[in-house]
Amino acid sequence: MTSERTTDRASGQTTRDAAWDAAATVNDPEIPVLSIVDLGILRDVTVTGDDHPAVTVTITPTYSGCPAMSQITADVTAALRHAGFDEVQVLTSLSPAWTTDWMTDEGKRKLEAYGIAPPTHRTRQRGPVTLQLGVRTTGIPDVSCPHCGSHHTRELTRFSSTSCKALYICNDCHEPFDYFKVH
Repeated sequence: MTSERTTDRASGQTTRDAAWDAAATVNDPEIPVLSIVDLGILRDVTVTGDDHPAVTVTITPTYSGCPAMSQITADVTAALRHAGFDEVQVLTSLSPAWTTDWMTDEGKRKLEAYGIAPPTHRTRQRGPVTLQLGVRTTGIPDVSCPHCGSHHTRELTRFSSTSCKALYICNDCHEPFDYFKVH
C-alpha cells in the first residue's frame, strides 16, 4: 500500500510531501548555494507502507560520471532519516539524461548571485533532443559576466572546477568566472 495519500491531520502534509521536503533540503556539495531541487536532479520520491514507511528517492546526475552523487546520496539518506524515515533507498537514474532545462529559475538566479554564469539557453523542446546554444559567429555561447553583466566575455578553458562548468573571463571587468554549461 502506498502511503503517499496518507495525510498527517495536524499538518495536512502527506507522507510523500514530508519525504520530498526532507530530500529537498540537501544542497549540491560542489555548488552549495543550490539545492538538489534547484539543480533539477531530485526526480522522484515514493513512499510505501503505512506503519513503517519506506522511502525511495530517485536522483539523476548532471552527467554520468559526477563524483558528487555519492555525497548527495549520503546527504539525502541522512536528511530523510533525520526526518524520521528509517527505511531509505536512493536510486540513480541515467535516463532520461539530465539537462539544464531541469534547473529552476530560482536556481539560475542563485548561480548568478554566487558568481557563476547560469546556462544561457534551453536545450530541449518537444520531440528529439536538440541543442540550441544561441551561438555567436565565433561558435561560443553568448555568456554574460555575473559580476558586471557584460557580454564581452571569452572562454579560457572548456572545463573548470567541475566538468559541468567552463572557465570564462570578462574582457570589461577582467574578472574570471565559471559558466554552468548547457547540457
